[in-house]
Parts: sequence; C-alpha cells; structure tokens
Amino acid sequence: MPHPADSPTVFWNLDPGAIGVDRPFPEAATLAATHGFAGIQVDLGYLREHGRSDYRAVLDDHDLRSGALALPFEISADRADYEAGLEQLEVDAAAAAAIGCEQISTYIFSFSDERPFAENLAFHRERIEPVAELLAEHDLELGLEYLGPDTLRDGHEYEFVHTAEGMVDLLAGLEASNVGLLLDSWHWYTAGDSADALRELDPGAVVDVHLNDAPDRPRQAQQDTDRRLPAETGVIDIETFLAALDRLDYDGPVTPEPFSDRVEAMDDDAAVAATSEALSATFDQIER
Repeated sequence: MPHPADSPTVFWNLDPGAIGVDRPFPEAATLAATHGFAGIQVDLGYLREHGRSDYRAVLDDHDLRSGALALPFEISADRADYEAGLEQLEVDAAAAAAIGCEQISTYIFSFSDERPFAENLAFHRERIEPVAELLAEHDLELGLEYLGPDTLRDGHEYEFVHTAEGMVDLLAGLEASNVGLLLDSWHWYTAGDSADALRELDPGAVVDVHLNDAPDRPRQAQQDTDRRLPAETGVIDIETFLAALDRLDYDGPVTPEPFSDRVEAMDDDAAVAATSEALSATFDQIER
C-alpha cells in the first residue's frame, strides 16, 4: 500500500472518540490537521446542529477530507428503533454525502441469544438491504465490520459471522452492490484469519479500514476494548494486512482505533500526536 502522503485516495483519518478526544468538531479538526491527518470521522451531532455549509467550511479551513460516518443505529435493533433509524438516515445520508463522505459503516454482532445462525443470516440480509438501497441514492457505500474476538461470543447462545469468509458469505446473499467490508486489523487478527483470507477478497470488497495492534496475550484471550496503537507491539502482522489492501486497490480512509487506556489518559494534543506518530511508524515499516 502506498504511503497516504503519496496517494490521492488512501488517507489517514482521525476518529477522535477512538482515542479519548472529546472536543467540539472545529477543535478536533484543528488537532487532526496539526498532526498530519488528511481526514476526520464524521461528527454527526455537529453536522445535524450546524448544517452542511458550516460543517464543510470547517473541513475546508483545515484542508481535511470527510472520513466515514458511523451508522447511527444498530442493524439488529428492535423493529421500532430500526425503522426510526432508517427514517432519520434519509436526512443524515444526504447531509453526509454533501460534506464529501463516501462510506457509512457499522458492525455486525458476532452472536445472538435469540436467532440460530441461518435465521440470523436471513434476518441481517433483510435488515441490510433497505439501508444499502437508501445509501445508494446518495452514492454512499455501506461498510460492515465483523467482530473477531472469541471473548465476545463467550456466554451467548448462538455464534454468528465473525470472520472475513463469513462476512463475504453474508454479502453474497445481498442484491445491493454498494455493500462491502469495514476491515479492521484487530478483528482480522482476533478471528484467526490468515493472509489468504485477505487475498481471497475481490478488488473493491473493502470500503473502510481500521488499524490497531494488540497487547501481548494469547489471541483467544484478547478483550475487544483493550487494544494498542498501530505497530505498537507487533502482535498483529500489519505489513501483511496493508499489503493485502494494496492488492485489493483499497481507496479510502485508514483510521486508527486503539481503545487504549494509555492513549486516553494523555491530553488531547498528545493523544493525537501519538496516534499520528504510530501511523508514520506503521507505514515506514512496510516501506523498508
């Protein structure tokens, strides 16, 4: 994968909440630009309150691109919440597209206490189709993230999709053509997926990317909320992960998502600086 500084398409994207930064959007944008990020995750609250023109002005003032928008409701929510979310999404999707956002992403729970696997697969496909259809009206892609850790599935009645292969199978049953993977190095690693799992993906299959590393403990014991900055420990084979994305012609944001107590304990400027430095180290590593 080319260094984002040399690519007009792949770009470093800051998600302030993923590193414990809780600032008004204009301040978060200043931090992102100061520390070399080319994009920033969509702040839906600010977009709703201030509107498209003001939001876009902040991006333009800092020469930032829009990263992804997190889908503001759960695919598996109860019927009333799902339908209310879908109705609001008509407004939010139009606004997101207007500020240059190209992908809306969410996760799929890797378990269920209610539906066996086959029933859950049909349920999710039924729920995903209307979301994808609505997003397609605004030329937006939907990125779906599988959740890899064994510890997330422990204690639940039924397992569900938790690997790249499983997500590809879920997607294969959809009519929508604007749905792909939100591929997270953490979930790729904790799922036990191999390099082959990435090589077998089709070009264009990945629409959003998260980067991180893992603490030094057995893969089966990893806890989802305890991660590390990219290339911090070397537990995750980030070189293989990014090389696969390069072969897949990935085009979009690369967002660190460390969920690290150490980073969250830093002041905001230091946290963004450390995250930027980790990305630099990651890409320097794969270019050597």
